[in-house]
Amino acid sequence: MTELETLLGSRPGKVIAVHLNYPSRAAQRGRTPEQPGYFLKPSTSLSASETPIERPAGCELLAFEGEIALIIGKVARRVSPEDGWSYVSGVTASNDFGVYDLKYADKGSNLRSKGGDGYTPIGPAILAANLLDPAGLRIRTWVNGELVQDDTTATLLFPFGQLIADLSQLVTLEPGDIILTGTPAGSTVVQPGDTVEVAVEDAEGRTTGRLVTPVIEGVTAFGDYGFGPRVDDELRVEAFGSAEAVPTAPTAGREEKPRSLPGSSTLTDELTAKINSVGTATLSSQLRKRGLNTVSIDGLTPTQPGTRLVGLARTLRFIPGREDLFASHGGGFNAQKRAFDSLNPGEVLVIEARGEKGTGTVGDILALRAQVRGAAGIVTDGGVRDLDAVTALGIPTYHAGPHPAVLGRRHVAWETDVTVACGGTAVQPGDVIAGDGDGVLVIPPSLVEEVVEDAIEQERQETFIAEMVAAGESVDGLYPLNAVWKARYEQWLEAR
Repeated sequence: MTELETLLGSRPGKVIAVHLNYPSRAAQRGRTPEQPGYFLKPSTSLSASETPIERPAGCELLAFEGEIALIIGKVARRVSPEDGWSYVSGVTASNDFGVYDLKYADKGSNLRSKGGDGYTPIGPAILAANLLDPAGLRIRTWVNGELVQDDTTATLLFPFGQLIADLSQLVTLEPGDIILTGTPAGSTVVQPGDTVEVAVEDAEGRTTGRLVTPVIEGVTAFGDYGFGPRVDDELRVEAFGSAEAVPTAPTAGREEKPRSLPGSSTLTDELTAKINSVGTATLSSQLRKRGLNTVSIDGLTPTQPGTRLVGLARTLRFIPGREDLFASHGGGFNAQKRAFDSLNPGEVLVIEARGEKGTGTVGDILALRAQVRGAAGIVTDGGVRDLDAVTALGIPTYHAGPHPAVLGRRHVAWETDVTVACGGTAVQPGDVIAGDGDGVLVIPPSLVEEVVEDAIEQERQETFIAEMVAAGESVDGLYPLNAVWKARYEQWLEAR
């Protein structure tokens, strides 16, 4: 009997999995944890190579996560990070499968989504830990023969010794216990008929061999005495790894189904590209020509300088903090959470905070929610909590300044999708929001197409004017164009 067969037959006492540990996966998820986090998997979830895994009947989002599994060789309790690796007897390949359709029912435990029978295949061979460099291992995963994950342990967020030490502060690790050490980027959804393979090797060529898991379709439906499968667009994006990878992603087919809101313009990809081709300064000039002077959201700073922001406005309004109103409206699934939870691809959440910078109006978790939902950005005339983390996410966020305090200090989240006042101007749901280094503009949807076309023409003229000024011409009569210069401009256009 092999060591792996002995291990599977004796059923280890604990299978502990790490949430995020590879920088590539953390970047994909949009967050980097300060310390490792864990969850437990039943020992009955273990299975050997070549054992099929069943996607439950009625489910669609079975995802793999190729991982390196550590096998504990001796009792570990309150050991140091420097000594942690010495408590590992062996290393093998593993796959931390999960059904995202059931994730909503777990509330953090991952039991339903990741604890099913056969959801932790390991093997086929165990490598002796004392022969290995824990920072020199390579993990690879293939789906139907195509390489989809390829990373090393050289840059782990939490080295293996640290994991052993941290866990041993809490629980006694016993011989045979298994620790799944996290997955790199590349995890995605597989279908019945697919085959997933995982292998671990070191620089000397020692290898576990390929852990092979065929995927099959389940035939037994869930009973009505427990939670059944449930999916939405957010889960699809999370399961597949990105919105672009989802066959039915909310961003797919945007040209055929352009973004719009009641009373708004249709913000097609073509129109978005045209808006992005001109600066807000030019757009502001065109709005001024139409009598619109109070359409800028003033006093804000972008988290992503140099990144354009274009989208349709959704709105959230805060009222001044009052203890009794916060008690009735501030908790639970309040207006703030509802606003972020309902954002759609290409929308910009505009927040009325009355210019109050003494507390946060958005933090990293809600900004991440907006990003996962596909939102184009966030605009608030209030403060931002977790500014470094929000900036690291990459979602464009214009704000009045950082502040560490929570929402209840100065605000009550009151209502969504109403006309709001932000940074000195009015914003209605469905308005077009455009932002760049010069600031943020609000463009009425009924005017956006003509404003953009005239802005493009204005910038063409200004390109011509700049060329003439660079050539030594005076700005008198040139800027703006008089009749003579207008004729020369037309000739310049024809020659281009």
